[in-house]
Amino acid sequence: MTQAAGDGEDDGSERWALALDSIDIIAAAGNRVGGILLRARPGPVRDAWMAALAMVLPVRRLPGSADAEALDGGLDLTATLASGKPVHRTGLLQDARGQMLLVPMAERLNPALAARLATALDDDAPVLILFDEGDPDDPERERVLPSLAERLAIHIDLNAVRLPMAALLAGEAPPPLAMLAEPGAVAKDPETALSVAAAALGIASIRAPILALRVARAHARADGRSDAIDQLREADMAAAAALVLGPRATRMPPPPPEDEQPPPPEESPPDQEPPEPPPPSDDTPGDDQEQPEPPPIDPTDMVLDAAQTALPPGLLDALAAGTISKAPKTSGSSGAKQKSITSGRPAGVRPGMPGRGARLALIETIKSAAPWQKVRPARDDGRLAIRTDDLRIRRYIAQTQSTTIFAVDASGSAAFARLAEAKGAIELLLAEAYVKRAEVALVAFRGTDAALALPPTRSLPRARKELAGLAGGGGTPIAAGLDMARKVAEAERGRGRSPLVVVLTDGRANVGGDGKISPQEAALAAARAFRVAGIACVFIDCAPRPRPQGAELAAAMGARLVTLPRVDAKSVVAAVKASGGL
Repeated sequence: MTQAAGDGEDDGSERWALALDSIDIIAAAGNRVGGILLRARPGPVRDAWMAALAMVLPVRRLPGSADAEALDGGLDLTATLASGKPVHRTGLLQDARGQMLLVPMAERLNPALAARLATALDDDAPVLILFDEGDPDDPERERVLPSLAERLAIHIDLNAVRLPMAALLAGEAPPPLAMLAEPGAVAKDPETALSVAAAALGIASIRAPILALRVARAHARADGRSDAIDQLREADMAAAAALVLGPRATRMPPPPPEDEQPPPPEESPPDQEPPEPPPPSDDTPGDDQEQPEPPPIDPTDMVLDAAQTALPPGLLDALAAGTISKAPKTSGSSGAKQKSITSGRPAGVRPGMPGRGARLALIETIKSAAPWQKVRPARDDGRLAIRTDDLRIRRYIAQTQSTTIFAVDASGSAAFARLAEAKGAIELLLAEAYVKRAEVALVAFRGTDAALALPPTRSLPRARKELAGLAGGGGTPIAAGLDMARKVAEAERGRGRSPLVVVLTDGRANVGGDGKISPQEAALAAARAFRVAGIACVFIDCAPRPRPQGAELAAAMGARLVTLPRVDAKSVVAAVKASGGL
């Protein structure tokens, strides 16, 4: 296990230390931690890290033209035609077991392919190494599918790392320069410490502390020690916090209460000499006497400190300003457009080999080969001499299927009107969306919690049946409603669909929070999670007289704000269409 000492520098030394430690952790843990999401632009720093990684396990690269058939295998058409009998080939997921599968430009990965990789991680998949090569300064950059990124325990950002160029040119990777914790201290109750730290950092997924514990145990195994939970050291916990929890943070942990702050030491008057220490007694242990072993240390504060050292550059300012990221523009009932070589609307041709779903463009191939026939050797059968460079395959633009999720405030005296118009909007959308295979869902929040009143569906009769007995009234738990809507949207995106969340409320929360924060602050925290997840939203403020709370929630979500004092189904549908919907 690589170790060093120091305080770290502005050149990203601590980050580089974590990156090198992650290689040892992956080697010890295998696919139990899923893999690594590495945010780094192409350059010598990433090449040095890849060289260190390749020394541990072999790495296979996922081709840019890969599809589901390439991952899972299937019938080899060329070999089948040549041999006259079915010939099957294995997929990359099978071939790469025991290795690492590298996915370059993972932020541009086809959603359906990313969803297949996420599903494979729940089974016996190879270790995944995802390269996120997006511009870190671009708020509208493409991002890795959240359902896939969440399954990779280790997240590393090397964009701010600067290494000595002389060492890089010599092919040497500088060693890490920082230690995160004392190596000998044994952690007390590590599961609770990681869970509490995840909650304090605003991480809503239960998968994060589970993966963090696995990384801590792998860190111990890589260091040649027992991975028993009661034997984990603070160094193991700190590495797990920095690699797993820090990059996922959506807020800063609250400061400790004032009564927990240690009192300042009392200063003696300047003219008064300090008291002399008491003479040693027989009960006072001397230097040669055995000191009692200190009790195990509660590592919660240390875990939080270690996680904060791994926050992405500039995230602190973004968290303070509430501008972590902007929601993507392309979403809604029509779905986002994706380039494809298998299906969709025809979009011309390009050079390439047919197979694995790619279709041969015969006429364009002949046109490409025809001008060269006079300079190529003639064939004995008199047919055209076609070479690999002449082959053309068809290109398509496929439109992803979409899901519109309504999050409706079913509380208060105006609940029945809001619910009635939301039901009408759902019926109108379903009547228009059948051809495009779009789906609609409804989350209703009232009282103290939220419920999925209508799971995603495109069946109009089912929608009418499910919504018939939906009740209203009670308190306004906006935080619970937004959390439920976000979970539904992330699940739909995990299916390869494009979600759009439409919120109907007056923006004033009176239920929620944990006693430390108000219901409105809890709603704002839930709203910021939408911006972090990059989910497209429309916020419809249906208060008779709009107040600042609605605009604040819309801004925190990164949503388009629509003011409808007199809400009706047609105006709701119009707002959805104006935001990229049908």
